[in-house]
Amino acid sequence: MFFALLFSEPILAVAWIVAVLSAITIHEFSHAYMAHLRGDTTAESAGRLTLNPLSHIDLAGFIAFLLIGYGWAKPVPYNPYYLKSPRWDGFLVAMAGPVSNLLLATVSALILRLVIESGFFPVSNLLVFFLYLVMTLNLGLLLFNLIPLPPLDGSKIWHGIFDTALHNPRLGQLIESRGQMVLMALIFLSFAGVNIFFFLDYLVKGASAILLGPVQSLFF
Repeated sequence: MFFALLFSEPILAVAWIVAVLSAITIHEFSHAYMAHLRGDTTAESAGRLTLNPLSHIDLAGFIAFLLIGYGWAKPVPYNPYYLKSPRWDGFLVAMAGPVSNLLLATVSALILRLVIESGFFPVSNLLVFFLYLVMTLNLGLLLFNLIPLPPLDGSKIWHGIFDTALHNPRLGQLIESRGQMVLMALIFLSFAGVNIFFFLDYLVKGASAILLGPVQSLFF
């Protein structure tokens, strides 16, 4: 989407960049803030407890956003030994990012509905387009990060729920050692034109329809 907008509607491409950066930044800040609340200052010491997008951008993940619409930021570091409850606090730290994206998507959808139902702005308005982008990009980031492969949050959520360190350490080690290679292979296939993550498109569209309610017909 980005490159199509860049050459046809540059101002919309700028809006897309702003929406992506805000989604990434708040996602990673939420991880760092939750770790801080649970007693670990590792992320804070690394300069990640900030709303500065430059502190969170991962070049490869940002390029993936530009090319396939899904990507990631630099993982927020945390030390489970500093957490009050390493297993469940680690789970909370992992969930904080996706939950922040869900909240952003929900708030933007509610504002979007109010803006459209007010009748003051046409669907083609820049504000409407931006709110729609914020909603869909945050839903995409939320769902993509729930995939249980490192460095995505889904792998840490999986470990927290199933306590693989205790009950299945071999599986946990396998996910951590091989999962990132599997994820990169899937992303490279997407770069090559094989839509590996097609199911995310359907999930985002379905979630958007639920959030937009009666105005969804204007977008689908």
